[in-house]
Amino acid sequence: MAGARAAGLLLGYAADRVLGDPRRLHPVAGFGTAAAALERRLYADSRARGAVHTTVLVGAAAGVGAAAERATEGRPLARAAVTAVATWAVLGGRSLEREATAVQDLLDEGDLPGARERLRSLVGRDTSTLDASQVARAVVESVAENTSDAVVAPLVWGSAAGVPGLLAHRAANTLDAMVGHRNARYERFGWASARLDDLLNHPGARLSGLLAAGSAPARSGEALRAWRDHAARHPSPNAGVVESAFAGALGVRLGGTNRYGDRTEHRPELGHGRPAEPRDVPRSTALARRVGTGAALFAAGAALALGAARAAGPGRAS
Repeated sequence: MAGARAAGLLLGYAADRVLGDPRRLHPVAGFGTAAAALERRLYADSRARGAVHTTVLVGAAAGVGAAAERATEGRPLARAAVTAVATWAVLGGRSLEREATAVQDLLDEGDLPGARERLRSLVGRDTSTLDASQVARAVVESVAENTSDAVVAPLVWGSAAGVPGLLAHRAANTLDAMVGHRNARYERFGWASARLDDLLNHPGARLSGLLAAGSAPARSGEALRAWRDHAARHPSPNAGVVESAFAGALGVRLGGTNRYGDRTEHRPELGHGRPAEPRDVPRSTALARRVGTGAALFAAGAALALGAARAAGPGRAS
């Protein structure tokens, strides 16, 4: 069934590139509704309650994936189809590019207030006072981080654990976006979701960094140097890797001061280049496409290799 998994991952990636997210009845929206309902029942200012919330929801998502794989056992075409649909449902590369391009179009039209407003769909920071360069920086940072979180990481888990891996990763990533915030309500309740998301995105972020360097051959050395020099400065163990690699690959400098409501964060600079400019937005989305394609090919190859290794493992009948 390794061939079915590999084919499903490639087909699902292609569907995301062509179609983007489902416009109606998106399963992730349904998951979010269920997560919010469970939060209302379980919420307390407690890490233990948050851990239960995370375990139940991520476990349920993985269980749905396992049931789907059991239902298609011994039927490669059905397994490939189920894997493709799950992959398409969890990936977000095409929609990420669409939102980044929409901000770029508004900047090109000179509509800075409109660009600031549209940017809110990509970032959680206060966008109301950003100038065009700061808007561009925010878009490039979001493209880099979300290419890792919403494209590369799910493909990695899909290659290793099939449909359960795909759905569990997306569940954890969605919960982090919902409750993994450093504020009075979620500092403790969202701790488990945030830490699980960091753990699951760890391999994807490193692969994203390598693919960003490999996808910009003329600047691969700069991408790796920015990763080495600057990634550890970022407060996120994963975003720092991919944002610094993208910065080096694009020849720009990311990071700086961000405002989140009444809280201000002074992020370290990432990369050795010039400040980001609006023209860097399409360059970042083009790089993200190359990284995503590389990740899809890697995931398919890894699925085949893992399948061959299992087939040749101890106890295999001759």
